[in-house]
Amino acid sequence: MRTAETSYVPRAVAPAALAALRAVDDAGRPCVPHEATGGGEPLRCCLRPAAPGERIALVSYAPLRRWAAETGAEPGAYDEQGPVFVHAAECGGPAPSEEYPFARPGALRALRRYDAEGRIVGGRLLEVPAEGFDRALAEAFADPAVVLVHVRAVEYGCFHFEVRRP
Repeated sequence: MRTAETSYVPRAVAPAALAALRAVDDAGRPCVPHEATGGGEPLRCCLRPAAPGERIALVSYAPLRRWAAETGAEPGAYDEQGPVFVHAAECGGPAPSEEYPFARPGALRALRRYDAEGRIVGGRLLEVPAEGFDRALAEAFADPAVVLVHVRAVEYGCFHFEVRRP
C-alpha cells in the first residue's frame, strides 16, 4: 500500500499517447474497439480493471519508445511493444488511490529498471502483496543510474504501469 510518505507514483499511459493509440497503435494497426465481456481487463489509461460492457480496445504500445521520444534517450534494442487494454474513448484517467494498480495478491510482477538512455540496468521479480512494491521500488531507485521502472505482468509479459524517479 502506498502511504502519504511514498514518493512512488504509478503512471498510466499519457493522454497524448492514448489519443494516438486510439487511432493507430504502435504496431501501425488501427484501433478496434470491443465490449468487455467478463470485465477485469487491466486498463492502462485509468489503472483499473474494466467493468463488463465497457468499450475497450487491445492495442500495441511501446512504453519505452514513447518515454525516449519525450526525454531524448536512445534505447536501441531495448525498445519493445506489447498489448495493453485501454478505454476505446477518452476517460478521466486514474482516480487518486493509495493502492498500486493491479495488485492482486499472489500475482507475479517483473520490475524492469532503465537508465537515462533507456537501457535495462536490472530487474526484479515481485510477488504481490502491494506492500512489496514500495520495497522493490526503493531498491530500484537506490541505484542512482535508475530513472524509470516498468512494472509488467509475468504471466503475459505485458506492461502494467511505469514509475519514474521521484
